[in-house]
Amino acid sequence: MNTAPSLFALPPQIAEAGVWAHDFATKYVRPVAAEYDAREATPWPVLEEAAKAGLYTPDFAREMFTEPTGLLQPVVAEEIFWGDGGMGQALLGTFLPAAALFGTATAEQIDTWLPEFFGTPGDLAVAALCASEPDAGSDAAAIRTTARYDEATSEWVLNGTKTWATNGGIARVHVVNAITDPALGARGHALFLIPPGTAGLSQGQKFAKHGLRASHTAEVVLDDVRIPADLVLGGKDALDQRLAAARAGTRVRVPAAMATFEMTRPAIGAMALGVARASYEYALEYAGVREQFGHPIIDNQAIAFMLADMATEIDAARLLVWRAAHQARSGKRFLRGEGSMAKLKASEVAVRTSEQALQILGGNGYTRDYPVERWARDAKIFTIYEGTSEIQRLMIGSAISGRRIR
Repeated sequence: MNTAPSLFALPPQIAEAGVWAHDFATKYVRPVAAEYDAREATPWPVLEEAAKAGLYTPDFAREMFTEPTGLLQPVVAEEIFWGDGGMGQALLGTFLPAAALFGTATAEQIDTWLPEFFGTPGDLAVAALCASEPDAGSDAAAIRTTARYDEATSEWVLNGTKTWATNGGIARVHVVNAITDPALGARGHALFLIPPGTAGLSQGQKFAKHGLRASHTAEVVLDDVRIPADLVLGGKDALDQRLAAARAGTRVRVPAAMATFEMTRPAIGAMALGVARASYEYALEYAGVREQFGHPIIDNQAIAFMLADMATEIDAARLLVWRAAHQARSGKRFLRGEGSMAKLKASEVAVRTSEQALQILGGNGYTRDYPVERWARDAKIFTIYEGTSEIQRLMIGSAISGRRIR
């Protein structure tokens, strides 16, 4: 079984979870990945199998976000995305809003809403985190979606348009980033839970994407969406205290959505690693059997050296991802941009490795008869979503210099 090589001794339960996830990806993800990519459809039957297996459940999500080493999440994510990027995004997309719960919500909110995110076998659900907007991608502080508190009804009223939302519009629960006080900019941001069936929430455009086609991505439109006061993550009292401190000029914690992205950057790096490793392993096997000029092409230095670089870069990226994941779970701040380093390195390794794999396969690699074409398409998104490579470099540069980099 060709699971990710253990670069140091993993706790037995983490290693076992990696094998479990790899087996699931082998049995249920890879056989239908090309089909769902071509159809650009959510793989509900595979989600059902994942729920039955215990992989797509609130209990496993809770374990992912509370396990003490922090390594369970990246190990499992790498194996699922080794199966396929688009299918992996469909399977793990709900874990992003779940991360927002564990990073921001009260214990009561987690207990109440986490089961709603996933549903149960036979009655599955997905959840969506709605952060980006048409005019606010990398510049998260520029969001315009508003959340106004109506004292007369004790309700929040949300208005705006979100974009690039995984599971947007088809989610049972949407977690929406909105601004509660425009004068405070990013310090006035908060995350809100939109329950199923809430009037005023609708799906806008569903995007036809270059890659990750098995994952549903769409706009979410909020038109006078009214929700109870207690559906702001962390509770209204905590939000009021934070806003009052910000108005008084006191330094406040990182806004909720940005805190979520800090938590998930190592996981995004692990997802990229899965695609990179799939590409490398396929190219390595292909190079050993493809013959040109009377011998396997791996005997040529040009091919062997390319594969050597791919293997080295993947292992180096994995170490950065695991370091950041462990550091985050241990409550240690990313003082040198370690989370951004992990996401930056792994995402760019995924792009280079998938392109090199395609090159090794030559004309075969450029056809849809071979999976490297799909993996190359899937890989590119990792350098874009949840913080572009340029934003990651900006954050690392700011961290190591102590200066504001523009």
